[in-house]
Amino acid sequence: MIDLSTLYALIIGTLLVSAGLTAWEGFGRWRRRPLLIWAAGWTVLALGCSIAVARTHLPGLSGWAISNMVIVTGYLLVLNGVAALDRRLYLRTSVMLVAALGLGWMIEGSVHRFAFWQHTAGVPIMIASGLTVFELRRNRALRQLRTRPVAILLPAMHTAFYAARVFVLPLFAAHDGDAVIALASKITMYEGVLYSVAMPMTLVGLVREEAQRHLIAASRTDFLTGLTNRQGLFEAGAEVLRHDRAATLLAFDLDHFKSINDAHGHAAGDAVLRSFAGVMRDVAAPDAILARLGGEEFAALLPDTDRAAAKAIGEEIAARFAALRDHGEGVVVAATVSTGLAYAGADGDDLGALLSAADRALYVAKALGRNRLVSASPLFDGAGSEPARGVGAGAAARLVA
Repeated sequence: MIDLSTLYALIIGTLLVSAGLTAWEGFGRWRRRPLLIWAAGWTVLALGCSIAVARTHLPGLSGWAISNMVIVTGYLLVLNGVAALDRRLYLRTSVMLVAALGLGWMIEGSVHRFAFWQHTAGVPIMIASGLTVFELRRNRALRQLRTRPVAILLPAMHTAFYAARVFVLPLFAAHDGDAVIALASKITMYEGVLYSVAMPMTLVGLVREEAQRHLIAASRTDFLTGLTNRQGLFEAGAEVLRHDRAATLLAFDLDHFKSINDAHGHAAGDAVLRSFAGVMRDVAAPDAILARLGGEEFAALLPDTDRAAAKAIGEEIAARFAALRDHGEGVVVAATVSTGLAYAGADGDDLGALLSAADRALYVAKALGRNRLVSASPLFDGAGSEPARGVGAGAAARLVA
């Protein structure tokens, strides 16, 4: 058997350790605001528990009411830290809950101090924990994280526990009296110890997992255009082709891009690259994997797309890009793109083979005068229609050779 003072000491100690570790984590650059709010929350909860230990030694209702209001403030800080993950805060709700609790202590607590402490005082804790569950569930940025279900489960259990204290415990107390109240108090403190250990660890783990995913995504993203890079294309493309889905690869190369850099400067060239990336996003389907391979080379892997549909997409991208003159940032320049097309199965079974086939077709498009799309299969297997504007497959193949 563990007495209440020992359980209080355990909670206060674990909360202070959690506050220190969370604050240390918050000194980094990732999710600093939520982490520091949580650190403040754990500190305030420890302060509230410390006041609760000495509440009977303070005059009148002050120890009971202040400790309860400070503890609720700690829970509300935890809620606001979770909401801050999605750039929201519950400032008005927090102030109203604490004010309502204080008013409740003045009106009801002065008459039924012990009953208010055992039952009614848990209502704002139940509300704050329930809102924490709500915020964790609604945050879209966290939905793919493995830690999220645990982060939701802990405050959900805490909410259910305090709902039982508020609504169920009075029924048992009316029948069994002080014995059930004493047992409920120890169970509450024991559950508080577990919560004060598990919840801070889980929230810090949630932020760390999110940061890790962010770093992985950044390593797969081209900084200039926001498209995926070569590594990201090969990783995502391998997943698409692993399931034998119909897929088409378009390889793009901006025509005479070096002359644009030489004539207008590298800043203008960067604007043209970003402009082309924007055209790709506008035309391609949402499930398309769009990548900048390096320099002026781009690629688009189109899942569940046949050759004819991919050809139409590639030609629309080229037409829209060629029609652009203003590429933003005061850059006015005409630019075109050459395109090679390769179809999964006919031109290769893996992304490396598809990219190689599309590149060969792209070189043909360059040799034929640029600003056109050439399909790989008619060039290299003699089948299908002519590759581009009246040039036969044999002639095109000789250009490649």
